Amino acid sequence: MTNERDRLIDAALVHVVFDGMSDKAVAAGARDIGLAPGLIRVHLPRGGVDLAAAYHRRGDAALREWLARGTLQGRFRDRITDAVMHRLTSTDREMARAGAVVMALPQHAAVGARLIWETADTIWDGLGDTSEDVNWYSKRATLSTVYGATVLYWLGDDSPGFQDTRAFLDRRIEGVMRFEKFKGQLGSLPGVGALGAFATGWIRAPRRRAAPGHVGHPAAGPEGRADA
Repeated sequence: MTNERDRLIDAALVHVVFDGMSDKAVAAGARDIGLAPGLIRVHLPRGGVDLAAAYHRRGDAALREWLARGTLQGRFRDRITDAVMHRLTSTDREMARAGAVVMALPQHAAVGARLIWETADTIWDGLGDTSEDVNWYSKRATLSTVYGATVLYWLGDDSPGFQDTRAFLDRRIEGVMRFEKFKGQLGSLPGVGALGAFATGWIRAPRRRAAPGHVGHPAAGPEGRADA
C-alpha cells in the first residue's frame, strides 16, 4: 500500500503545475497510474491537502537525512539559519507556492500550522536538542514562527541565491536571541525564577509524554507524525 501511495503522490505532483495541490491533480495522477478512483481516498483521504502535506513531509524527511550527516558547523544560531535555508532551497518553489495556497484556506489552517511545527521539530531534533519540559515547546514554537514568516518572504524573493531571504531570516533570529537574553536576565531577578518553575512545573518532558506532533505520539500517521 505504501508503494502505491508513493506512486499516486508522484503522479499527482506532475499535475500540480496545472491544477495546483487539488483533488483534480490527485484524480489525474490516479488515472495516470491506473489506480481505481475508489482507492484515492484510501491513500489521500483529504485529496489536495493531503497531497500538499505529503510533499511537505518528504522535504522534512530529506532535511532529517541531511542533518544526520552532521555537516553543519559554527555558532548554534548559524546552524539553525543554515538548516532553515537548506530546507527552503532544496524545495521546488512552485510546489511550495501551490502548497501555501492550499494551507492558506481557513479550513486547512490547522494542517499548515502542524506542518510548520513538524519542520521546526525536525530542525531542533537534527541539531541535537535535548531540552525537556517547557523549553521543548518554546523552542519549537519560536522556530515555527520564524520559519513560517521566512517561507512567505522566500516565496517572493528574487535576489541572487536568495540572499535577501537569508538576511531576513538572520534578522528574525537576532530578534529571538535578544528576547531570549532578556528572558534570562528577567529569570535571574529574585523570585521570578521560582515563579516560573511553579507556573510550568506541571509540564513533563515530551520524550516521556509523547507530545502531539512529536515522533512516537500514538496519533502519529504512517509518516511518523501526528495527522492534523
